[in-house]
Amino acid sequence: MSGRGGGWVVAQFALMALCFLAVVVPPDWPARIRTVLSAAGAVVALCGVAFAVWASRALGRALTPFPRPVEGAPLVASGPYGIVRHPFYAGGLLFFTGWSLFAGPVALALTCALGVLWACKAAVEERYLAAVHPGFAAYAARVSRRLVPGVY
Repeated sequence: MSGRGGGWVVAQFALMALCFLAVVVPPDWPARIRTVLSAAGAVVALCGVAFAVWASRALGRALTPFPRPVEGAPLVASGPYGIVRHPFYAGGLLFFTGWSLFAGPVALALTCALGVLWACKAAVEERYLAAVHPGFAAYAARVSRRLVPGVY
């Protein structure tokens, strides 16, 4: 597993689990904004799930939790991959941000850590992709953002 980047996979799933468990860890959001944050969080989380599903369907059999791409898989550059280079992670970040708006500040801090982890993992993935796909550099120039359109 380590040859494909198993450490990244373990770290991301550990952070994801901690985000879910953070719902029971104080502090909670202040009562006066909790309902609004929960409602907004549900919308954001659903958008994240929809974006991640779109990304996974576009990637098809090339979807893997590992940073090293599936051998022989094509470079996908359309659909959500025409918006950001790592839309599955972008959808995951939207989902966990939404969850955090429901769960509380600890979950939000863990979601930020997950975002940093996914940004670093994306950089590693891109080195692998560039090594196996001659057109990756042109794709990366055309789709300049990794996770957040117009930002990063």
